[in-house]
Amino acid sequence: MAKVLVIDDDRSLLRALRLGLQSEGHDVSVALSGESGLSQTAIVQPDVVVLDIGLPDIDVLEVCKRIREWSDVPIIILSATGAENRKIAALDGGANDYVTKPFSMAELEARIRVVVRNRSGDSEVDDGPLLEYGNLRLDLIHHEATLAGRHIALTGKEFDVLSFLARHTGRTCTHQMILGAVWGAGYGQEAQYVHAYVHRLRQKLGDENGQLIRSVPGVGYLLVHDEP
Repeated sequence: MAKVLVIDDDRSLLRALRLGLQSEGHDVSVALSGESGLSQTAIVQPDVVVLDIGLPDIDVLEVCKRIREWSDVPIIILSATGAENRKIAALDGGANDYVTKPFSMAELEARIRVVVRNRSGDSEVDDGPLLEYGNLRLDLIHHEATLAGRHIALTGKEFDVLSFLARHTGRTCTHQMILGAVWGAGYGQEAQYVHAYVHRLRQKLGDENGQLIRSVPGVGYLLVHDEP
């Protein structure tokens, strides 16, 4: 199981998360502020950080930024309903995923499993000319994609979108992140482009139900490489 650091100023929630995650076998540490959380991240060296979006001392974006200066530890944001812009900014700033309050312990546990499992395959590391995640194989030199050995005919943009998601497997990619990487810095509000290309990719990959390329409503998409 994982070493989990939870950073939140809500003592009741901290207690509940500690008990719930410990019951699943995790080693849980807690911090009540951003500064304390940063220190604990360095001391504990957790496998995942669960970070509340509303801390009393430091803005969550600053916490993410400072952690990312020296660590690639997965970060899961806990956010209040209606804070969509903040969630997107946190994901763009280095967070890996988010959970909206109220949430079930089972949901948080599942998200922890995903980010921890995929940490070693994080796309921030150069994967070389080939990307392989589960049955999906992408040849970055020849722009060729195969799924379970079957060749998938993709346009240039389709391949670029899929390879970007693959490089960030297990991490939520916002519309802005995908637009900037595939279409360029002049794009950021044209989410409909991303929706259209993901729709076409799902059709070609036989993923109409979105089990391989998952939708994160209002935010972006997530490639889950161990799904059928």
